[in-house]
Amino acid sequence: MAHPAFQLKKAKNEKFYFVLTAKNGQVIAQSEMYNSKSAAENGIKSVQTNAPAASVDDQSEAA
Repeated sequence: MAHPAFQLKKAKNEKFYFVLTAKNGQVIAQSEMYNSKSAAENGIKSVQTNAPAASVDDQSEAA
């Protein structure tokens, strides 16, 4: 499998989720659990569409 990639998976509880892997194959993000495969696929599409425009909200410092 080529990386980076979205891997669509099915959990033991029969729910679907996806992970996003980096070029080196390590998981860099994991989704929430979805009740259907199509909902998980829509989640992937959303990340593909919205992530390039995402900004960084650095909340590592106390306010």
